[in-house]
Amino acid sequence: QVQLVESGGAEVRAGGSLRLSCVASGSLWSINNMGWYRQAPGKKLEPVATYGSNGVADYAESVKGRFTISKSRAWNTIWLQMNSLKLEDTGVYFCKAETEVDEETERFGSLPKRDYVWGQGTQVTVSP
Repeated sequence: QVQLVESGGAEVRAGGSLRLSCVASGSLWSINNMGWYRQAPGKKLEPVATYGSNGVADYAESVKGRFTISKSRAWNTIWLQMNSLKLEDTGVYFCKAETEVDEETERFGSLPKRDYVWGQGTQVTVSP
């Protein structure tokens, strides 16, 4: 089992900066990816900064050049540096982890089982 805790959200003036953190605990050995998502008021959840299978960061078009994702050597902590914040960056920011473990089955033997774990979210509010 894995648990995620985000922190760093706050109210900030437009043009300011924030740094979000997400710390994982529990079965850290099972984590094979982590990333950041957000949900603005009245809008759907969207990816903000994630890692592709090649390990290269992928950013939403609206945040390119302003946000930077980073990670610890092991998958236990990720950060999101947010600069030049805009009003439309307001929302709840979530951390997500992808986990995979081997599960024993009678018919096929050991098979991988993939799950996703979400943090509780942290509020970011950008004011004029």
